[in-house]
Amino acid sequence: MLKYLFMLIFMISLCLINSFWWLVHSLMFVASFFFMLGVYYYSDLNMISWCFGMDYFSFGLILLSFWVRSLMITASGSVYLSSYHSSMFISMVLILMIVFYCSFSSLSSLSLYIFEASLIPTLLLTLGWGYRPECLQAGIYLIFYTMVASLPLLLVLFKVYDCSHTPYFPLLVDFGSFYFLFYLFIILAFLIKMPMFLVHLWLPKAHVDAPISGSMILAGVLLKLGGYGIFHLMKVISFLGLKFNYFWLALGLSGGVVVSFICFRQVDLKSLIAYSSVAHMSMVIGGLMTMNWWGCMGSLCLMIGHGLCSSGLFCLSNIIYERLGSRSLLINKGMINLMPSMALWWFLLSSSNMAAPPSLNLLGELGLLNGIISWSSLSFLTLMFLSFFSAVYTLYMYSYSQHGSYYAGVYTCSLGYIREYHLLLLHWLPLNVLCLSGEYFFF
Repeated sequence: MLKYLFMLIFMISLCLINSFWWLVHSLMFVASFFFMLGVYYYSDLNMISWCFGMDYFSFGLILLSFWVRSLMITASGSVYLSSYHSSMFISMVLILMIVFYCSFSSLSSLSLYIFEASLIPTLLLTLGWGYRPECLQAGIYLIFYTMVASLPLLLVLFKVYDCSHTPYFPLLVDFGSFYFLFYLFIILAFLIKMPMFLVHLWLPKAHVDAPISGSMILAGVLLKLGGYGIFHLMKVISFLGLKFNYFWLALGLSGGVVVSFICFRQVDLKSLIAYSSVAHMSMVIGGLMTMNWWGCMGSLCLMIGHGLCSSGLFCLSNIIYERLGSRSLLINKGMINLMPSMALWWFLLSSSNMAAPPSLNLLGELGLLNGIISWSSLSFLTLMFLSFFSAVYTLYMYSYSQHGSYYAGVYTCSLGYIREYHLLLLHWLPLNVLCLSGEYFFF
């Protein structure tokens, strides 16, 4: 495990040479395949002392981080072609990968707090390579929402260490019923990361103003840190969780339905995809709050599927933005007339977003339906509305952007490049092939 960490650290030196951009890109793909083939995920492995290691849950998320990071570099070809601080850009990508690698491989409650360091490279990506002057406001939203909840979390982690006399996850003890405030701090810190409805406003703001690499890292990996933290720290608050988790489950699922209605009102493509991420993650919150096997494994499955699917949809919106200079659905309509081959990829990724077979999202949603309904049969109605409206706003996005007459002000539009088709294929292929490996998630 240490070899992958050193590989990422030494790759930063290659970033200083601009001509090594594609070498770093290729090495990231090589690291993804070596990690997939060379790590045993079926048991808890302490690979670097007792502080860093890997378990069943973190293996899939680290592999997702490697894959999305490789695709980020592919999608950001315009940064390389324009030579706009490309060395600094790829350095930020590698630093982010190191932070996520350390966060997802953390077996200690204190080293888990490393994930807060991911805010700095993400903020620099948004400010340095963002599209609009308003990206500064988006950065303030990102920092304010996450840090307000994360500072109390740090105090709670110190208290966890004081009570358990160890930060090691398997040896942590339950707080019992004495520390309701600590339960609140732990839950809120990670729910804002996911994000949950009512504390989600930073996500659409950050997505709209971030470059394509920032959107991919936000949707693909950063939101999953919240689920990873809840999964590992739920042991500390399980006694209070049995009493109060129903509140977060009800708020998450009903909030997902409300956000689905908000999606109907969006005319900005990136904003619509960002709100759909909030709706999908609300089901993940519900699954984790049940604290049963089906709920947690369904959450892992949906997190990986959503990371690939939403990242691919952001790539599609960026492909249109690079040609037409707008993300508005009022301008980006009738694109099947201008880019007919790209309409196929819109259909494939949109169908995966609405959990059509054989996508990984379908497997995750089936697991979550099983886990949440077995916990409370009353949630069936909310889950039914959530799944239905998810399909409705995805069809709205696809039909409005691809069909109809195209905007008369569009006077030129090039077809897709091989790099873009390759990028979309590498999103769609694992998203649908992994559905055949359901035993990894549920058995």
